[in-house]
Amino acid sequence: MIWTAGFRTAVISPYEQLQFSEPRGFADQTVRQVLHMAGGGEAFRVRLTNRYGRTPLTIAAATVVVGDRQAVLTVGGAERWVIPAGGEAVADPVDLPVAAGADLVVSLYLPERTGLATHSHKPAEVARIAHGNHVTSSVFPWTEQVEARYYISGVDVLAPPDTAIAVAFGDSWFEGVGTTTSANHRSVDVLNRRLRRGWVVNQGIAGNRLLRDGVGEHALARFDRDVLSIPAVTHVLVHFGINDIGLPGMLGEPPTTADALVEGFGALADRAHGAGLKILAATIGPFAGAGPGISTPEGLAVRRAVNDWIRTTDAFDAVVDVARAVADPRAPDYILPALDSGDGMHLNDRGAGAMVDAVDLDDLAL
Repeated sequence: MIWTAGFRTAVISPYEQLQFSEPRGFADQTVRQVLHMAGGGEAFRVRLTNRYGRTPLTIAAATVVVGDRQAVLTVGGAERWVIPAGGEAVADPVDLPVAAGADLVVSLYLPERTGLATHSHKPAEVARIAHGNHVTSSVFPWTEQVEARYYISGVDVLAPPDTAIAVAFGDSWFEGVGTTTSANHRSVDVLNRRLRRGWVVNQGIAGNRLLRDGVGEHALARFDRDVLSIPAVTHVLVHFGINDIGLPGMLGEPPTTADALVEGFGALADRAHGAGLKILAATIGPFAGAGPGISTPEGLAVRRAVNDWIRTTDAFDAVVDVARAVADPRAPDYILPALDSGDGMHLNDRGAGAMVDAVDLDDLAL
């Protein structure tokens, strides 16, 4: 048996220039979070992170619930532990089976002022927050809920040695923005329900870009950490480009050119192939409905040019033509209204399903 990724969530710094949720910290509070498992195993261990913290993080108590069973989380046998600023921790293994598609419920009691928290900021799931220590409470007296995850980067599972893992590496179209919160209708969830074997872990970050930092480190900078570090990874699916094209105008940056994006996608393909991975590239989804702050005629022309290249290049092992799968045939720079979440640049639940319909499962033969 081997330890591999049964769940992942990519985290960002609360000190970045652009945030889609308000950064925050905690003091004498319990944070309860639901983790929807991509894959399962005979046992599991929770991964915790203070990667972007500027002070040590004290976790005074922690539990995890699987089905109707609760276990105490420890690190090195201790029920209270400290993660240094910039550090990570892997909790001791929990000897309980967990299935693909199951929900783990993790509760962390944070007794001291944490400073701003390392977090995932738009995961289509909520964290619930209560005052005091309630890690063992079956009825959680929460006073606040936030669409975010805090201090959690993943869950490892003990699985057979031939287990194969793919990584969905990209932006909000993987992370799940636009889909129903707490319903597990993200495109990656839909894809996992259709796979015959193996699974896909979700390393999408809403707002993330291929070429520039801004919301999380850019794709080429985080590729080693968020893709190559995962044991048993065999495939990577990528969806980038909307934020590279749309955000510069909001941030006062020079516009991104088609040539720069083509070069970046080519570099990503070379990195994947150099590591022995197969890479599936999605065409850049339509976003003309996002409005003039993000969508411009020049930017939409860049999208079309890059998509033409993605469809015809031999740089990738396969292409997932997401753009055509979700576009309005009468106005292909726009999402089909029935698939639009309402903001012109994200997919609703039906749209996430249509995105997955574009994946040839034979190309993802895990």
